[in-house]
Amino acid sequence: MTVSTSFPEKGIAVVTVDFPPVNALPVTGWQDLADAVRAAGRDPRVRCVVLAAEGRGFNAGVDIKEIRAHGHSALIGANRGCFEAFAAVYECEVPVVAAVQGFCLGGGIGLAGNADAIVASDDASFGLPELDRGALGAATHLARLVPQHLMRALYYTSRTATAAELRAHGSVWKVVPRAELRGAALELAREIAAKDGRLLRLAKAAINGIDPVDVRRSYRFEQGFTFEAGLDGVADRVRDTFGKPSEGQVPR
Repeated sequence: MTVSTSFPEKGIAVVTVDFPPVNALPVTGWQDLADAVRAAGRDPRVRCVVLAAEGRGFNAGVDIKEIRAHGHSALIGANRGCFEAFAAVYECEVPVVAAVQGFCLGGGIGLAGNADAIVASDDASFGLPELDRGALGAATHLARLVPQHLMRALYYTSRTATAAELRAHGSVWKVVPRAELRGAALELAREIAAKDGRLLRLAKAAINGIDPVDVRRSYRFEQGFTFEAGLDGVADRVRDTFGKPSEGQVPR
């Protein structure tokens, strides 16, 4: 289980997440990812970062087993870890290209939604199954990928959208067969990295500065409700049934 950084070409850093079986990250994994992305962005040799993953899917969110085992301390750690990892992608000093394959769920939406560009495989799907997991959060980032009313419908139903659907909304740069994903992400990164490094860093800061939504504040606000759900017991109850009321239980 690792977060690793490689430098396949001049000006490009690839940060790769590998937490089998589904890239559901523990608290330390989120913190390591944040550190790796920030370090790559600070490196004066780097002009573009590719955020990638090994395995079946890009990211399945937090490690629910860890939260079940360690309770509120793990929930607080997961909240802080996700907050830092999402912020690291958004605030990375150079553009970040997310290379998304398979499932991109929960925390994966936070990462991809805060990236500067997304290249996806044709089997990629994007969604927030949070309401089926007794959690809330990352609507801030899903709203960066799809229009407002679609975001709400996807959030309330826990349904997913395909890479092709997101491309139609303009949030995915390119959709390719899975075998071509890494090459397509590097192709875009290479084009970005060909620009002047200093100017790229100024451009990233300028674009973030004109964003209509403060993603850090907005996501932190959401996290408060996640913790509230944990405190009053509804999170555990829903997680135990994966969002489906048990027999005889009246939904509330």
